[in-house]
Amino acid sequence: MEEGEHRDIVGSLAKGLTVMEILAAHRAGLTLSEVAEKASLTRAGARRLLLTLASSGYATQDGRRFLLSPRLISLARNWVSGASLWSFAEPIMREVSERLGESCSAAVLSGHDVVYVARVAGARLVSVGLHVGTRLPAHCTSMGRVLLCELPDAELAEFLSSATIEKKTEKTITDPAALTNAIRKAAQDGFAIVDEELEIGLRSLAVPIRDLSGRIVAAINVSTQSARTSVDEMEEKFLPLLSQAAGRIEDYFVVQ
Repeated sequence: MEEGEHRDIVGSLAKGLTVMEILAAHRAGLTLSEVAEKASLTRAGARRLLLTLASSGYATQDGRRFLLSPRLISLARNWVSGASLWSFAEPIMREVSERLGESCSAAVLSGHDVVYVARVAGARLVSVGLHVGTRLPAHCTSMGRVLLCELPDAELAEFLSSATIEKKTEKTITDPAALTNAIRKAAQDGFAIVDEELEIGLRSLAVPIRDLSGRIVAAINVSTQSARTSVDEMEEKFLPLLSQAAGRIEDYFVVQ
């Protein structure tokens, strides 16, 4: 970061956001001392931030423990529901879900994860519990590979070197070269299928959503149980419908 950029950064806001992230990771709440330690703050500094969050309604105090309040959840939901693209996309995704009897989801890239911004649950359940706001590792999800597939070589290499590439199942690709090939294959094919890499028994197929410039801004997928649908069947049955849906969602950028 350049020296001039440092002058434009509000340090107390950055520290407050860090405290919110720490509280978000500890649903049972934390004491003042615990927050100070985890945020590398003095007790006095942590106290001021916690009391500010509490007075603003973003945190609550229960005895000695501080917890995030439902106001933050409401804020996140308002942002997601207010995003007009997903209001436009949801009926289209619902059609896909109803025709296939499977769940249809949309996500964007956030750091090393995908974050679900829209979801329509299918009539048939999958074992992974997903909802708007869910974060999943990008490297082993179909939407993640689609969202990463057109990154320049240097950016993709940096992403893979800095991300935590964990083996979720025995099928998860973790070798950097093999993972790069799988991501680049998504660019060549125009879609990605992830077969039991996130969870055994779970398969998903994703396609990109592009803005008017052709940039990938999101992805949508359909998930199914491996016992129900083979990889070949996903390409034959799911892919045409999902690609058509993505095209209709991309119309939003033309008509808005």
